[in-house]
Amino acid sequence: MDKKKVLIVDDQNGIRVLLMEVFTSEGYTTFQASNGKLALEIVRSESPDLVLLDMKIPGMDGLEILKHVKAIDRSIKVIMMTAYGELDMIKEATDLGAVMHFTKPFDIDEMRLAVNMQLRRDGENNSKYAIGS
Repeated sequence: MDKKKVLIVDDQNGIRVLLMEVFTSEGYTTFQASNGKLALEIVRSESPDLVLLDMKIPGMDGLEILKHVKAIDRSIKVIMMTAYGELDMIKEATDLGAVMHFTKPFDIDEMRLAVNMQLRRDGENNSKYAIGS
């Protein structure tokens, strides 16, 4: 089975490096982009299964990137990351197809769990997950 692909889009290098390390160690093929133009080139060339997308990126904001990603391939899952509590932007991102969002600073274990649930759900016929007891 092909390895799932994760694209990390954030203008902060430290966050990209951290997330690349985490998801590479989880067994995913990872890509990173510091801006929207590069992110969309990677989406077109690599067809990632999931995009971790920062809401605030100079040049092209997260909502604009999200619209383009969904126009290229509606099946790509997108998780938004934001350092701001902009509820209207989060609601708009959800309306545009983002599956969830994380507010920075996020808990890396929660992020890892969320990505694993989103990507493993694909290959398991949408079987239900029991969380807790």
